[in-house]
Amino acid sequence: MPEEASADKARKRHALPLWQESLLLMGLAVVLALVVKTFLVQAFYIPSGSMEPGLEVNDRILVQKVSYWTGEPERGDIVVFEDPGSWLSPAESAGPTGAVASTLSRIGLYPAGGHLVKRVIGVAGDTITCCDDQGRLLVNGEPLDSSAFIRNGRDCDGPMVASCEWSAGPVPEGSVFVMGDHRDDSADSSFHLSCDLSKERAQRRGDQAEDPDPESAGTCDGTDAWVGTDLVVGKVFARVWPASRFSLLDKPEAFDALD
Repeated sequence: MPEEASADKARKRHALPLWQESLLLMGLAVVLALVVKTFLVQAFYIPSGSMEPGLEVNDRILVQKVSYWTGEPERGDIVVFEDPGSWLSPAESAGPTGAVASTLSRIGLYPAGGHLVKRVIGVAGDTITCCDDQGRLLVNGEPLDSSAFIRNGRDCDGPMVASCEWSAGPVPEGSVFVMGDHRDDSADSSFHLSCDLSKERAQRRGDQAEDPDPESAGTCDGTDAWVGTDLVVGKVFARVWPASRFSLLDKPEAFDALD
């Protein structure tokens, strides 16, 4: 009995007050959240309709980072990436507002802003061409049937430049070419191409272009269109909110034909 009483006293002496235990647990939770955000999973939200119909405005998504620890983004992946250079307006770059939301965002417990979400269409070495006679994008000459996952109100699947006849690539090493699934409402890689379409436009008018260069007409400079893989945060794998639209996201089968 004396030994048991002594042990009980020792436990009481070493027990922390409730408020100290609570602070310790909160600190451990924050550290764990930071580790998860940095190395494993991070939450984001969809700020625009550029990825409709699959992802809608204000959807909450989860991005996993494990796939790109030793690998690179693949065609068909939906990726979140940092602004490669003035793709976002200052308002879009701001992210969450308010002290609580901003703090939670930093530790990965609230969706972060200031990033973009698009689908990878081309990887290093690929040439992307718009379009075949069915309006489909060509990746290295192979048609990509995007009908199952895009929304498009135009005659071709690459309408963000002024023509359905353009070519971009090869994509440089360490870069990807990305597009939104809402093809006529997405400021993506195709939107940031610098294209010489003077000859093609003149032919459509029945005129002659001034000093046309047949080698460059219809081709595009992708300097401002490529997204560096070092800017890619990770791959979207789940839509978690609203709860009614919860789903795990897979790469469309159409991309299998390009491998």
